[in-house]
Amino acid sequence: MGKHISIEHGTFRLEAVHQKNNRPDAVVITHPHPLYGGNMENPVVKTIEQAFYENGVATLRFNFRGTGKSTGQFDDGVGEQADVKAAVEFLEKEGYGRIRLAGYSFGSRINAAVVSGGCRVTDHIMVSPPVAFMPFDDIPSLRNTGLVITGSDDEIAPKALIETHLDRWGIDPVFETIPDCDHFYSGCLDRLGIILDKYLAGELTG
Repeated sequence: MGKHISIEHGTFRLEAVHQKNNRPDAVVITHPHPLYGGNMENPVVKTIEQAFYENGVATLRFNFRGTGKSTGQFDDGVGEQADVKAAVEFLEKEGYGRIRLAGYSFGSRINAAVVSGGCRVTDHIMVSPPVAFMPFDDIPSLRNTGLVITGSDDEIAPKALIETHLDRWGIDPVFETIPDCDHFYSGCLDRLGIILDKYLAGELTG
């Protein structure tokens, strides 16, 4: 489902899948750590994609540089920020007026840096931000963050540590914790999808 495309930026070419929909809304979805097997085919990424698409939002998921058929090599989270910006710019050129960012694990860390750096998006969703695995102290603020999701058994994205960062950022997004759920959402993809559906339908508020 969706059209396989290439996004050109600088000397890089990103492998991506774009699904058009019936509204001027779109979301860029980013994947977990490529050095640990993460890519745009990850089940959590595709669950996020499905939820947005079924709620009328066009989707764009892509492979970070050096992953899959994307050119280049892993850049320790630095060049990957440029990849996210290129994906956002692609959607802007396609005419989408409302663009969101949704990331899972490593992808949410990269998105956080991009949003904190001033990238203008209408909504920012974090699924299991890896606060116990990667530093977030260099993220001074996270405006437009509407939803954060983690699992009660997620040792990489523990609820208490996420709450500490939310307090530091001075934001109050919808924060959902899925019971008996680990970082990989094993057996929990349906519950993840339900939360996303309710959020996109306006049924969850912070």
